[in-house]
Amino acid sequence: GDSWGIFTFLCAALCNLPALPALNCSEELGAGQSIQQTYDLTRYLEHQLRTLAGTYLNYLGPPFNEPDFNPPRMARAERVPSATVDLDLWRGLTDNARLAANYRAYSRLLCYLRVLDGQVGTAELRHRLSHFCASLQGLVLSIGGVMSSLGYPLPAGPVGPPGPPGASAAPNDFLKKMDDFWLLKELQTWLWRSAKDFNRLKKKVPPAVVTLRLEARGF
Repeated sequence: GDSWGIFTFLCAALCNLPALPALNCSEELGAGQSIQQTYDLTRYLEHQLRTLAGTYLNYLGPPFNEPDFNPPRMARAERVPSATVDLDLWRGLTDNARLAANYRAYSRLLCYLRVLDGQVGTAELRHRLSHFCASLQGLVLSIGGVMSSLGYPLPAGPVGPPGPPGASAAPNDFLKKMDDFWLLKELQTWLWRSAKDFNRLKKKVPPAVVTLRLEARGF
């Protein structure tokens, strides 16, 4: 019928366009894919941390591996970036500010985790920590990719800890274990909140939106 004839004509016309360059996709596609990948990686790290934390807390022993152990946050733990910010205040930040906070926090947390990786006494735990650190490094890079795709600059200045963790080592074994406990606890909270952040962000930037631009002469 007429519709088939029109379709055939359009196909023939497109096939004979002179020097048609590659079709360009809008920036929303790249940003949407980057956000989705970062969200997926965050959820994967949440799952990975549950296994790692259980193994590491058993390594620390009681009371750290007891389900109801919930000590107050100590002044020493303030070196670790805290995710315990009021949710309404956090959601009131701009996307850029939240992304920058995530980028800085995971960069610092990664530095502390790498120190743990060099201190544990079992090969299995070192392997798990090393694998988790590699995944967390991927998350830092992925967040940086999201920021770049949205046109946001990466945070300026150092993003690591203000000094090596060993510079203010715990005075005894119990406080050292407390430092490790709070590191894992804060990391768990950061990942939980980041998953929510990227879930909301991906709804703002749909990954399926594609805009085709014909750039051949005469169009």
